[in-house]
Amino acid sequence: MSEAVPHRDVHTRRIRFAYPEGSLRRHYVEGDLVMSHVVAVLSATFPPGEDFFVRSVRNFRDEITDPELTQQVAGFIGQEVTHGREHRELNRRLQEMGYPTHRVARFVKWSLMDAEKRVPPKLRLAYTAALEHYTATIAEALLRKPAAQALLGDTEVRSILLWHALEESEHKAVAFDAYRAVGGTERMRRWGFRIMSVGLLGLIVVATALSMLLTDRSTYHPVRLVRSIARLRRSPFLQRDVIQHLRAYTREGFHPDDFDATDLLDRWREELFGPEGTLADHLH
Repeated sequence: MSEAVPHRDVHTRRIRFAYPEGSLRRHYVEGDLVMSHVVAVLSATFPPGEDFFVRSVRNFRDEITDPELTQQVAGFIGQEVTHGREHRELNRRLQEMGYPTHRVARFVKWSLMDAEKRVPPKLRLAYTAALEHYTATIAEALLRKPAAQALLGDTEVRSILLWHALEESEHKAVAFDAYRAVGGTERMRRWGFRIMSVGLLGLIVVATALSMLLTDRSTYHPVRLVRSIARLRRSPFLQRDVIQHLRAYTREGFHPDDFDATDLLDRWREELFGPEGTLADHLH
């Protein structure tokens, strides 16, 4: 018998973001060439990726008997659907600015639909739990590190990524617990992570390189390109603690709650959605 799932606050926020004409600079991540394209690529992957996550969890909804986990699954689905909707709007704006977000999204959607034809449902759920570990790790790095927040400037991109990060941390264990609840094995869980690591990192590198080479004339300024690549070595998202957090997933007996984010979540819920929260006016 599986252990009871602890209570977690996972609920759907009715929220909207807007990107008025001229509100985003061409290289909107602190003027950085490479990171602006990396964030655009990641944003492009979110709508088809989150649709895949929702379908993967829904496949097993009727097999989940724990009432707490059932409630968390409902919150997870609502949050992921909202993430997809809001990132589609951001991607439309980035496409207008010259980033090939629609192409990246179409490729990711095709890849995931193909996987659904070839991969057993339980392995797809293992893939979802693995990718949720990636998003939660990056999300918590953003919420913890002032240097990561500083990269986002003061545009609406900052707002959507902070909100998204908060909710990714809130529901980081839901797909994982669903996988365990339906009898997923440790071996499949860890192999799912390894397979998704190769696919995700390969996609980011290739799509970012093609995006820069094919759509951005700034790429052909050698000094600017070299400086931007060199800055990656100091990126707050590539520091040792983040890498160790990611690698922990392959540890026998790992659980996302091994990295307690309770205080971090309390702080950011208040900062974003408290009475004086910076995003309270975005709620509907």
